[in-house]
Amino acid sequence: MLLIDADVHESFAGIRDLVPYLKEPYREWIERGAWRGFSQPFAYTSPGAGNRADVRNADGSASVSDYGVMRRQLLDTYNQTYAVLTGYFYPTMLKLQYGLSSALAAAYNDYVAEHWLAKDKRFIGSIQINARDPEAAAREIDRMAAHPQIKQVMLPVVDDIAYGHPMYRPIFEAAERHKLVIALHHTILAEGPFGMGLHYIERHTLLPTSMMAEVISLILNGVFDGYPSLRFIILEGGFSWLPHLMWRMDREYRQGRVEVPWVKKLPSQHMRERLRFSTQPAEDLTGDQWLKLIDLMGSDEFLVFSTDYPHFDFDDPRVSIPRSLPDDLQEKIFWKNGAALYGLEAPVQ
Repeated sequence: MLLIDADVHESFAGIRDLVPYLKEPYREWIERGAWRGFSQPFAYTSPGAGNRADVRNADGSASVSDYGVMRRQLLDTYNQTYAVLTGYFYPTMLKLQYGLSSALAAAYNDYVAEHWLAKDKRFIGSIQINARDPEAAAREIDRMAAHPQIKQVMLPVVDDIAYGHPMYRPIFEAAERHKLVIALHHTILAEGPFGMGLHYIERHTLLPTSMMAEVISLILNGVFDGYPSLRFIILEGGFSWLPHLMWRMDREYRQGRVEVPWVKKLPSQHMRERLRFSTQPAEDLTGDQWLKLIDLMGSDEFLVFSTDYPHFDFDDPRVSIPRSLPDDLQEKIFWKNGAALYGLEAPVQ
């Protein structure tokens, strides 16, 4: 069966890898160590410090900067047809010095194009942006969109941005102009309604709530209506919460739509037509529970398979999706839904 992996995290060995791609004065800033990267507000408790314990570069480091390691452990092991690169590096996390964060986004995009996309035609690329400067983000989308392997724009979910706000419209205009998918992925800054909690396990359990908030913001503030051909995918945010959100939003819309006259469809209809979800992290559901959940969603086109390589909660395609599911449904999850989303065709054998 053909296989699209919608969430694969490539990286670099260190921030200095971006120096050749940076413009001044930011190149000099990085060279002299003026910026030390995004701060991490917690410790990973998994043996691999957030990654699978067996993920090691040739030099023994744990970052996924070695194409050969990824090819061996992921692409070739599972005979992947396509792998969508989504990164670890989200410049939107920088809350000031927008010139620096926009320059870092551009440098990282150039680095990925040379060191990842150019090495394997199975890679699908994502454009990293600084969403806090929407005009600069739109220019970066325009700059990178012509690359034949680029298919989407990454919108990182942080702790103070809801993307339905009108200020972010230039990003959606640029993505729609180039027929790119909008992908939302959490970051180390993503929180629940009361923050991160007191333990990493609390924070990790809360992550879907940040995705729910973004979906609510995007639909009720008119982004789905305003950009009718734009498609969205939620990455690494779960999906079993979707039926509840559909029912809740439809109920609120029926009784309160006078407040949002620009929303012309039921929220659930918008979701079925335009929103997709990566499967990882797939809860431990039985085959019957998968079928029940998909029935409650009202569509078998929502789910796109992902491994979330190289994270510690990696989903092996051989076991994470029950083999008791009907063959045609498995084919949709593993291949057809992703191919339709990204406009991909089966490679010529």
